[in-house]
Amino acid sequence: MQLYQSSSPRAVPTLPTEQLRAEFLVSGLFQPGEVKLCYWETDRTVLGGIMPGTDALALTNPPEVRSAFFLERREAGVINLGGPGLITVDGATHPMEPLDSLYLGRGTKAVSFTSRSATAPACFYFLSYPAHTAYPVRHLARQDLAGVRLGTREGANERTLYKIIHPAAFPTCQLVMGFTRMEPGSVWNTMPPHTHLRRSEVYCYFDVPPAQAVFHFMGAPASTRHLVVHNHEVVLSPPWSIHSGVGTAAYGFVWGMGGENQEFADMDPAPVEQLR
Repeated sequence: MQLYQSSSPRAVPTLPTEQLRAEFLVSGLFQPGEVKLCYWETDRTVLGGIMPGTDALALTNPPEVRSAFFLERREAGVINLGGPGLITVDGATHPMEPLDSLYLGRGTKAVSFTSRSATAPACFYFLSYPAHTAYPVRHLARQDLAGVRLGTREGANERTLYKIIHPAAFPTCQLVMGFTRMEPGSVWNTMPPHTHLRRSEVYCYFDVPPAQAVFHFMGAPASTRHLVVHNHEVVLSPPWSIHSGVGTAAYGFVWGMGGENQEFADMDPAPVEQLR
């Protein structure tokens, strides 16, 4: 696995663009016929991209995990950002339509991924954190999700937020996960921004049109930086950093969090007038 280590908040304002991107941006996560996993030292996060063909790809167990099987001491969430597929978990098969999700609890042993069509492959985005106990596998269909409308047309931030894996739905150890989709003509997400020192966050941008981009803002509220992000790229957001973005067109993003606190509303606001 590729290892990502983060600089301290004091060092980030001094980093050149390429080093900032190397530390906080994950590119090339989805490759045909591959399982790609990355380890971020913050909260011992593992994220991955799995893009199978019609032949199954098994969830690997990299030696860096130091376990008998990948989920021996971990939990994970999976969201399908591509075409229809299947995930087989300990012998049980779960159909995965676009934007369907699957929660994998601690102790899950055999996991494999398949696309229904090689010409429209599934793109399984994978996010994992250490787990202290075991909870059941759960399939969450996109059609059953109730979104929350946020923002205004005047603020160019009309969007729908879908909470998928969170304490009000079912228990997990650390993982909280969902996705947000912008309405046509709206481009801002999470503005005004916030931080939350009790957990880190990972953003995976999707449905970013070709030749378009999202300018993702990060850093301390009084010393912001930005990353230019394209489709299926991932931003690693430390607890001390804001996470907000503006796109050149509408887009979506998967948000996922791990840490000591699962309360969605536990945020430290960063008002616009205080941003620098």
